[in-house]
Amino acid sequence: MDGLRGVLAVYVMLGHALPLTNLPGWITTPFRHGEAAVDLFFALSGLVIAHSLERFGGQFTPFMAARARRLLPVYFLVLAVSIGLTALGDPLAALPWVGDEARHIMAAALPQPLFLHLAAHLTLTQGLIPQNALPYAYVTLLGPAWSLSTEWQFYVLIGLIAPRRLGRFALVLLALGGAYRTLPLGGEFSRAFLPDAAPFFALGLASAVMLRGGGTRVFWLCLAGACALALPGGIEKAVTPLAWGLAMLAQRQAWGAVLDGRAVQYLGAISYPLYLVNEPVQRALAPLLGPLAQGHAARFTTAFLPLSLGLSLALAALLHHAIERPFMRRQNDRLPRETIAAAVAE
Repeated sequence: MDGLRGVLAVYVMLGHALPLTNLPGWITTPFRHGEAAVDLFFALSGLVIAHSLERFGGQFTPFMAARARRLLPVYFLVLAVSIGLTALGDPLAALPWVGDEARHIMAAALPQPLFLHLAAHLTLTQGLIPQNALPYAYVTLLGPAWSLSTEWQFYVLIGLIAPRRLGRFALVLLALGGAYRTLPLGGEFSRAFLPDAAPFFALGLASAVMLRGGGTRVFWLCLAGACALALPGGIEKAVTPLAWGLAMLAQRQAWGAVLDGRAVQYLGAISYPLYLVNEPVQRALAPLLGPLAQGHAARFTTAFLPLSLGLSLALAALLHHAIERPFMRRQNDRLPRETIAAAVAE
């Protein structure tokens, strides 16, 4: 699963970088499904959080404190850098060849009122704000942060409930996702609202139960339900739950060892900072390389792609070793001596 996390982070990084280039469609089109990759991240989160919650005996405060130490230090640093870069102006002004896709990824200026957008990002509540109250608040200051808001909503919910039977809770989440898609409320919130991603968290929780030898029926119910609920969003959305099922199958197949390679595992280790930092790196490079290219898209692409990918990987590794790992060690030092296993058998 760490290997899968690394592959997904690289996919998202390429999905952000390629719209700024002039590469042909047959190269860029396969990387236009970043939302589907994030859906797999949500399923991964459901799988991982099932174990994390147990490590703290289902206690809300220690569990949430551990999540905060894990996510917030890197997030706040990258958020500050992203705000500073956005304040410099439109990063795409010197790239006349880019289309709407790139402009949807990178905002041209800081949003207004800034203090409301900043408050939402600092509290990770941007996914809870209706679109008509603060338009596009979920992606204004740091695009990838929208999924962190969704994750944070999931942490609070499962931390407060601390379900004894994860399989049943997975079915509740699946039902929540179904209700959200059928109610008029669905059009008022962004994709960062937890009910929108609830079927994928449910799939991850059901997978945790299945991998422990129980709840196979719940897993298949969640897989089928996630496929059905995702289908109206397009084929790629419906295929995403099937891709997760394939990843579960890889756990017990020899060909799944490709995700256990040292390089792929390291990508998994740095995947969180890589996911956050790649867009600010691209935002910084675009206005620097654009004028040097003098309007030549091919010249810009030749320099931009290797630099953006290389710098993103290097900065992600630096953030992982300098910030993420030290805080994770503190988290492990505070673990209770005896962890309590939750009852998950159906």
